[in-house]
Amino acid sequence: MADETIGVVGAGIVGLATAREIALRRPGTRVVVFDKEREVSLHQTGHNSGVVHAGIYYPPGSLKARLTVRGVALLRAYCQDRDLPYREIGKLVMAVREDELGRLHDLYRRAKDHHVPELRKVSREEIREIEPHAGGLAALHSPRTAITDYPAIAREFAKDVAASGGEVRLGFRVTGLARVAGGIEVASRRERVRVHRLVLCAGLHSDTVAKLAHDRREPKIVPFRGEYMLLRPEKTDLVRGLLYPVPDPRYPFLGVHFTPRVDGTVEVGPNAVLALAREGYRRGRVSPRDLFGLAAYPGAWRMAAQHWRTGVREYRGSFSAAVFMKDARLYVPGVGVRDVVRGGAGVRAQALDRDGTLVDDFRIHRMGRITAVRNAPSPAATASLAIAEHIVDTVFDAG
Repeated sequence: MADETIGVVGAGIVGLATAREIALRRPGTRVVVFDKEREVSLHQTGHNSGVVHAGIYYPPGSLKARLTVRGVALLRAYCQDRDLPYREIGKLVMAVREDELGRLHDLYRRAKDHHVPELRKVSREEIREIEPHAGGLAALHSPRTAITDYPAIAREFAKDVAASGGEVRLGFRVTGLARVAGGIEVASRRERVRVHRLVLCAGLHSDTVAKLAHDRREPKIVPFRGEYMLLRPEKTDLVRGLLYPVPDPRYPFLGVHFTPRVDGTVEVGPNAVLALAREGYRRGRVSPRDLFGLAAYPGAWRMAAQHWRTGVREYRGSFSAAVFMKDARLYVPGVGVRDVVRGGAGVRAQALDRDGTLVDDFRIHRMGRITAVRNAPSPAATASLAIAEHIVDTVFDAG
């Protein structure tokens, strides 16, 4: 149906990719993106590590598994077409303890089922050939894993939306959503805009924006801050590619790893500490409203009961560089506290169910004319173009 107006709340990479996909798929449709900030990709996208994940980790049959592999192909082609950074520097997923070898083997079988390109097992000796300064007993080598610049990609998506006749409305804080005849009214404190359909891609605020649409309460967003160290410039040559741990299936967080960036820096991290505000990029940032909302949610207490020991360990690393680097040295033994400086931090929008389960997969559902993205964790940036296809299929399903 041409000549519709479709709104998208959220100018992160998923929201902008979705707006772009709508414009491409439905010529004549006007797309309007709403965001409270004064620039695009300011939060999760803007604090992303820049890794283009190959699809190694994700459970069979999950949306993550399906959309990541397609997303990589689409993203690579887009970056090549727009002359955006895309460097295949490779990744080692390293077992550093004997009890990780079984999980490494299981991970290999899963990744092969997902058709991760050119993935192979490597021995201790082969690890040293790929990464001369790395530790590890065995590893999986993914040579096609890449790094890119996600904020630059998001800005390019915004240009595509504008070129199609759409609009990115910055400084528009959504304060109300109302179903009206033939559409949805999107309100800020100053104005109201009527659209025929609406997609919610609000990231850290996805549950609060969904509440405006009278969506279900679960899952609730819990903000986790990930803090990074940076290798000193004279030490960056110790790491050639991405060095990752074998993930613990009990947690959605990958743990401390080494990440070269397209600007030449090398990050070490992140940890995962509960942030005291949804946009709590600094330790001192506290939001009483966010804290009260978390304390009032039963799932938060159930999560704490299950994972408090891990939480204590992560907080110790937040305040002590020596503790932070203890695990990192298992992967690059030659790197110590004196070789790093404090880097930046990001906040992950971790979805949490009422029973205390940390939601791992993407969650997207439709409520009539409103489609809500309730959980889009890593690798959402990698899979953004494929997620956008899936969202748009959902928006226009059965008309």
